[in-house]
Amino acid sequence: MIKVILEVILMSSLSADANFIDVIPLDKIQYNEQGLVPAIAQDYLDGTVLMMAWMNQDSLQKTLETGEAWYWSRSRQELWHKGATSGHIQKLKAIRYDCDSDALLITVEQVGDIACHTGERSCFHQLEDHQKIAPPADTLSGVYEVICQRRDHPVEGSYTRTLLAGGDNKILKKIGEEAAEVVMACKDDEKDAIASEVADLLYHTLVALSYHHVDLKDVYRKLQERRR
Repeated sequence: MIKVILEVILMSSLSADANFIDVIPLDKIQYNEQGLVPAIAQDYLDGTVLMMAWMNQDSLQKTLETGEAWYWSRSRQELWHKGATSGHIQKLKAIRYDCDSDALLITVEQVGDIACHTGERSCFHQLEDHQKIAPPADTLSGVYEVICQRRDHPVEGSYTRTLLAGGDNKILKKIGEEAAEVVMACKDDEKDAIASEVADLLYHTLVALSYHHVDLKDVYRKLQERRR
């Protein structure tokens, strides 16, 4: 069970002078013998695991005071403001600790969408040879990633590629057809059919997003704005 020690409503933006230190039970965190606790940084929009780093009490306190992620560098033995050099700072959205109080989950907005020093979005980007793509943080993101791969690297016989090659005329026609089928399934109150037709509509809508080079995360941001 994960306990919330800081939960910031996702639609809101944290300012640099945000201060949450008064609401955090810092004495509940169980640090190891070096005075450190592992912290996992996770993207607040799609749940992607971005990186793992270490925090001590000072860096945790600094994170809560500034609204930006601070870690402890074991190699340099100093506080480390994530993104201070690269500009890829992490804006704090929420912090949770686990049932043993000895691990932190940091939910962040990753500026620049790059967390790894290699230039990759996530530090967990290395794959085994048999893995075609990274595990999706959520199903929609995974499907969208495959669609974009078909767009950039055409595969013979791919239905997705056929749609993309047909441009707006073909894609939008399919969206219209699928939307009508969703309406009919809902009118008939057929639960399985509704789920199936909505899945088809979402898929073809993702194809349209990819065709127009609209990032799915931009859609997530718009959805967050509607959580009111």
